[in-house]
Amino acid sequence: MPTYHLSHLDQLEAEAIFVLRETAAQFQNPALLFSGGKDSIVMAWLARKAFWPARMPFPLVHIDTGHNFDETMTYRDEFVEMIRATLVVGSVQESIDTGRVVEEKGPNASRNQLQTITLLDTIEQNQYDACLGGGRRDEEKARAKERFFSHRDDFGQWDPKNQRPELWNLFNGRKLPGEHFRIFPLSNFTEMDIWMYIQRENIPLPSIYFSHEREVFQRNGSLLAVTRFLKAQNHETTSRRIVRFRTIGDATCTGAVESLASNLDEVIAEVAAARQTERGTRSDDKRSETAMEDRKKEGYF
Repeated sequence: MPTYHLSHLDQLEAEAIFVLRETAAQFQNPALLFSGGKDSIVMAWLARKAFWPARMPFPLVHIDTGHNFDETMTYRDEFVEMIRATLVVGSVQESIDTGRVVEEKGPNASRNQLQTITLLDTIEQNQYDACLGGGRRDEEKARAKERFFSHRDDFGQWDPKNQRPELWNLFNGRKLPGEHFRIFPLSNFTEMDIWMYIQRENIPLPSIYFSHEREVFQRNGSLLAVTRFLKAQNHETTSRRIVRFRTIGDATCTGAVESLASNLDEVIAEVAAARQTERGTRSDDKRSETAMEDRKKEGYF
């Protein structure tokens, strides 16, 4: 009898597909949270493979801060059309206009944290009982605490001290009315695994993941891009540099890195040599030592 050897990428893919299928089996109305970043792209790609040739049984839910990079929004619409998915958009601007949230003021203002209320409202309005997220345990210490099936109470809150055991890949999706789950199929992927999987599968990506010239400035240790909603202050100097982004989010808090990596081989080599985590460029994570965990407890991704 022949012996088959699975590569580590094959094993990670099989694990993620198993979690995706378990989500479809255990929940009545699950959704896939889609930011247009590489992790949510890989998750959607895996969902497409998991249920092929049928269409994936999850709508893609994008929480739009209104402060996205233009390249991300263009990519989002092209990708949704390519994989024949349903797109649901929750608008932070609408949350501001209706008084659900109050926009931050000042030079370090960001809409990133405001996404939480918009997300919870979108979940409630559409009655989603599970939301698939692209979080990975290697990203940040708070995300390292997550289970594959992460319970949220009827306020959308996460309790890191009260999580269910997951022995032998047995996932407990039982919940009370009003509660829901966040599901993380990519938990055991690393940033390098994501890039290697993208390369293996030849997955298209937003152009800002690769080197390009952009006007940027330094603020609080991050190299921020000048956009129509983010300008340098009088004491901040802008310059045109060759940069790329390791992570994609709200443009007001997502920093670039100087880089000449223009293709996947060069990106993978750069990531292998990096001494800063990909979220080290995110100014929203620097607001406090527990910034991510605090946001997650409130209902953040």
